Amino acid sequence: MDSAIAKALALGPDSTMADHTVDITTIGARSGEPRRIEIWFHNVDGAVYLTGLPGPRSWYANLIANPRFTFHLKHAVHADLAATAVPITAPDDRARLFGVIIRGIDDLYVRRGSRRHVAQPERWLAESPLVRVEFD
Repeated sequence: MDSAIAKALALGPDSTMADHTVDITTIGARSGEPRRIEIWFHNVDGAVYLTGLPGPRSWYANLIANPRFTFHLKHAVHADLAATAVPITAPDDRARLFGVIIRGIDDLYVRRGSRRHVAQPERWLAESPLVRVEFD
């Protein structure tokens, strides 16, 4: 992997909301058509993850139906990366990862000067989609 891409994926304690923001293109679960959305990614122990607010998410349904997708870096580095989504469903894995991800999200908002924090972390753990991104 190119060093600039690796650096963009690494994130760190000083990463901004923009650094976390990417687009993904999935294939629609029902339509079979490409669907591109903006989403945040997270890096935990060197692995890249996608998650979102609790509740059903079309992007997640698309990845369950067709795990191959494109991960689009669009800020410091521009790159379209072929990837595969691996759903994280084991309760212990989800608890460990969401513990780190939720702290990271809260830190981003606090550094921005906002009082907004992740509400109901237990709901995130129970109801939020979570996938590990494996790059080709």
